Amino acid sequence: MTKPNVEECKKKKSKKLLKRFIIAGLLVAATAGYGVYWAFFDMGRLPTGKFLTEETSPDGKYTLKAFAANGGATTAYAVRGELVLNEEGCQTENIYWNYRETKAIITWKDTDTVMINGHPLDVPDEKFDFRASMRYGPLRGCSSKSINIRFIRCL
Repeated sequence: MTKPNVEECKKKKSKKLLKRFIIAGLLVAATAGYGVYWAFFDMGRLPTGKFLTEETSPDGKYTLKAFAANGGATTAYAVRGELVLNEEGCQTENIYWNYRETKAIITWKDTDTVMINGHPLDVPDEKFDFRASMRYGPLRGCSSKSINIRFIRCL
């Protein structure tokens, strides 16, 4: 039997150590990335605000409630839209968040399309978040308020 070479053992150890450092680094980066998303961009963490209005879809499947959220002395009001799924045990989901608004004009175009302050949304899958314009910047030919988080398109 031959004894393993000392150099081979060192190479194996260094490769194993390098793999561990890479995996640990990726885990730390993923955890930090999720933490930033959770703290700054998660629509589930929006402030509740003061109730403004609500509208029910023509078929009664959805109800959209609008709230005005006051961010404090140094920020303007924002409107939060909460979709209530009437048929699924009244589950709620935030689908609209826009800054520098104090009122909500809600109109249902059909059973699955709602217009909130000029922003059309196909419910329950589509959402509007003004912070998307901060992430992607204004698109050519679009105002920064007309960017849709899901499709990033001009409305």
